Amino acid sequence: MVESFSLPLRPPTDKDERPDTLPVEIAQINNQWGSFREVNEDVLRAEIAKQKKPDATPSEEDEEEPTELDATERREQLYKRRLEITQFAVSVKHSSHATGSQDFCVKPVEYRKAHQETMLALDFISLLLSKHSPRQAETSMSPLLKQLAPLGSLSSDLVNAPPRTEATLKDIATVSRGWRMQSFNAVSNKLLNAATRLNREIDSETKYWNEVIAVKDKGWKVCRHPRVRQALAVRYGFIEATPAFRDRGLASLQRSNDGSLVLDQGLMPTSARYVRVQVKQGQQKWASSKPTGTIANETDPIEARILQARDSVFEEELFHELVREARALASCGVTTRENLIGIPVADDTEIMLDLVDIDGHDSQSQEALLRENDSIADGFAHGIRIMLCFAHRQNLRRRTQIPRPLTTARPPIPEYHLLRPALAYLQHLTLVRSLEAYFSDIYTVLRSAGLDLPPWNLQTCVGWPLGSVGKSTHSLEALVEKFLRPVESVFSGDLLTPRGSFSVTIRTNFSAVPLGSIYEVSFQLPTVSHLKTPNRVGLREEAEAAITHILLLDVVSAIASNPISAAPGKTEPQKWVPIYPPLGELLLPHSHPERHKKMKVTLTRHDMAVTTYLVNSIDGVGRGVQELRMQGAGAHVCKFPRSSSESSLDQGSEALMDFVAEEARRQSRM
Repeated sequence: MVESFSLPLRPPTDKDERPDTLPVEIAQINNQWGSFREVNEDVLRAEIAKQKKPDATPSEEDEEEPTELDATERREQLYKRRLEITQFAVSVKHSSHATGSQDFCVKPVEYRKAHQETMLALDFISLLLSKHSPRQAETSMSPLLKQLAPLGSLSSDLVNAPPRTEATLKDIATVSRGWRMQSFNAVSNKLLNAATRLNREIDSETKYWNEVIAVKDKGWKVCRHPRVRQALAVRYGFIEATPAFRDRGLASLQRSNDGSLVLDQGLMPTSARYVRVQVKQGQQKWASSKPTGTIANETDPIEARILQARDSVFEEELFHELVREARALASCGVTTRENLIGIPVADDTEIMLDLVDIDGHDSQSQEALLRENDSIADGFAHGIRIMLCFAHRQNLRRRTQIPRPLTTARPPIPEYHLLRPALAYLQHLTLVRSLEAYFSDIYTVLRSAGLDLPPWNLQTCVGWPLGSVGKSTHSLEALVEKFLRPVESVFSGDLLTPRGSFSVTIRTNFSAVPLGSIYEVSFQLPTVSHLKTPNRVGLREEAEAAITHILLLDVVSAIASNPISAAPGKTEPQKWVPIYPPLGELLLPHSHPERHKKMKVTLTRHDMAVTTYLVNSIDGVGRGVQELRMQGAGAHVCKFPRSSSESSLDQGSEALMDFVAEEARRQSRM
């Protein structure tokens, strides 16, 4: 730290040989001669002349004139001296702040005055400027002034301005008039632009709200957007849908520049989509459903676009639920791969479901299909859509009921029954048609044999409401609930045997366990009362075999119950005796042990064969090793094919019974 000049209180000491520094000399000059402000060249020259003696003779050194410095060196020395003075003043200031005002350090009076005047001037200017720029002026104000005077408490004004000339006043008036005209023109233009913009905004708002009201009048629910409070939204989705599709059923109604509505669909695809149903037989498409939904363009009204969005989100939810249900029906043969669901219906028939764009609908391929077969695919498509709407109704009903007790476990969301009713009906219909064709074939065979078998009856879909129903909501829901029940069809008929009858019930169920179709076969045959009913059968082949067996027993009973006229010379009529009815075997006994005649009846859906031959060593019920055919006695065979044109023997209306009687007469003549 630079030493400050201090006033010693002790006797002066000898001056050190070392010369004083420039700051010390400056301090001594200030104490002796006063401030530098009062020092000028004249005062210094006068003081120098006063100190010189008049009789003093100049020495040789004095006679020499000092060498004058050039302007550049002199300016550099002046700058150096000014820098030293400034550094000294700063060092004195820091020294005074460090030692305090109560010590014996003597401060330069001129410096203190200059510093105080400078700080007062700075505070004055800062307070004056705080009226207009408080932030900038506050940074240069002292803490004491901030406490004493608030910001902006001092202002300035011009008093007694100097008079202006007429030319100046004229110029000022001209400039003021020009500024006013320019300001008026600017204000007028702004007002006109604002009025134009306001009119445009009024037209846009009017058009926007008119379209919003039109959307609401069409029945769509318009509400405030839950995430954007300043926007309106329209709900076109279904409230009772799953959460993923319920949230996507809300779109904001934004306003374009011209005021028309813009439907912000978010994640919804731009093109319309639908679930396509295709029926395949082998490798060829047999039928395909028609596109459903609305196709809207940019030029169409907003209602058409909302309807397209509603149909698209409905179709996507439908396919999503179909995939979930198809995975649960994997045990029934339903397959899922990528964007395709395969449902087996018959041996070579399969229903394919996929989600496609309406724009990509191949019209040419559809024209190549048989249009009369499209009703199956369209019916299947309408059925699954009705079932999805019914599932929404069921969700609404469950939501309006008293909730269950709260638990930590979240209740599972079961799969909707969308494919099950249609799959059950198609599979049931296939089985009914197959069994109907079987009855038609085997009855044709029996009638070709001359058997007057009563016609069989078919009751399709017993209990299903195939007639008209009411239009109320309750009636419609009750109708759909009936379609969810198991499907039943009954084949019934009378047999040739008196009091004989049969019944075959086909029951298909895909809504509860057991899944699939079962056959319930029952019959009434008094002649074989010991034979038990097959009851439930799971396979179609087993059911057909059971029916064939029942009809074979009936034919055997009819042959056994038909009396044959007595042969010439005999009083008692002959009669065929069933020895093993399950195999269609009958015996015509003879008095001679080697002339017993045996008949075997074989029945299939394509033909019926009757074979007779002679046997010996038979006990009436025995067969196998105890049954010995007569050597040299040929067998007589009679076949009754399904078509009369294929018959090898024209038997007439009672061909079978004639053959049986003729075989009996042959035996009696032997």
